[in-house]
Amino acid sequence: MKQTVLVTGGIGYIGSHTIVELSKTYNIVVIDNLSNSSMQNVDLLQDLISPATFEFIVGNIGDVSLLNDVFAKYDIYAVIHFAALKSVSESVSNPLLYYENNVGATLDLLRTMEKYGVRKIIFSSSATVYGNQPSPLDENSPAGIALTNPYGKTKYMIEEILRDLKGWNIILLRYFNPVGAHESGKIGENPNGIPNNLMPFIINVAKNHYFHEQNETYDSLKIFGNDYNTEDGTGVRDYIHVVDLAIAHVKAVQQLDNEGVRTYNIGTSKGTSVLELVNTFEKVNGVKVPYTFFPRRKGDVDACYCLADKAWVELGWKPVRNLEDMCISSWNFVLKTGV
Repeated sequence: MKQTVLVTGGIGYIGSHTIVELSKTYNIVVIDNLSNSSMQNVDLLQDLISPATFEFIVGNIGDVSLLNDVFAKYDIYAVIHFAALKSVSESVSNPLLYYENNVGATLDLLRTMEKYGVRKIIFSSSATVYGNQPSPLDENSPAGIALTNPYGKTKYMIEEILRDLKGWNIILLRYFNPVGAHESGKIGENPNGIPNNLMPFIINVAKNHYFHEQNETYDSLKIFGNDYNTEDGTGVRDYIHVVDLAIAHVKAVQQLDNEGVRTYNIGTSKGTSVLELVNTFEKVNGVKVPYTFFPRRKGDVDACYCLADKAWVELGWKPVRNLEDMCISSWNFVLKTGV
């Protein structure tokens, strides 16, 4: 009989791809308030996986009554915790919202898990916990020092809360920069409003010119900084295909039998510059992405990429999709769905 995994925030970009991979082995219960996704994602997911393996509940994990109902109804084996607000700029302008939603609601979730004897959790953390320090970053690199925004601070605070729990089985996955889409083209990155991340902005600029949409917001890609200490002057980041990232979660669930807290970087161990990503996107998809340079943004670093050897050795996980795959699948998602 399949075990059941509760996925919080599972209808968003990373969560939806993880559900597809999880459904091959597990039954899934999802709680999502749809603050950065939509019911359309639910319908698309149901086209990709067996409805018998997937139960969706609209709600907020800060609703303790709802959490009690879910844990009482389902025999939950483990929790994958994605649910969080994630805009760096919004966290700076409204820090209390981020502390209440990200940290406060996580405490509600953990208390409910404790109440029902469910002590296995995979936490969706972030490379932001490393702050501003030289790359490559491994799991022994200092974390939580000189963090530049409340979003990153909430991720680190939750990591610390989880480290204090005794008798729990916990895996912290520190993501680098997920991009790309499912090979079906049915699900991909489609944030509400103006995107905060690079790839969806590239996509919108490409769409604007490919489909002659004449949207001034996406007339050209804004590249912040061309004077970084990198090969081409633009910032370098570690981009990971979202499906590879999703598979890392399945591998982590399979490794939740050991008590204690384990931390893994999830990236490719390779840095890619903004211009390299743009040029690759143009080349493999045959579309133009005009860009304009703007001054650096406060807090941005020259380069941020990881060493992911620990995940390769201990989880048996390794990314297999390259930068070209990321760019092709991202544009395929646009062509298939018209987002």
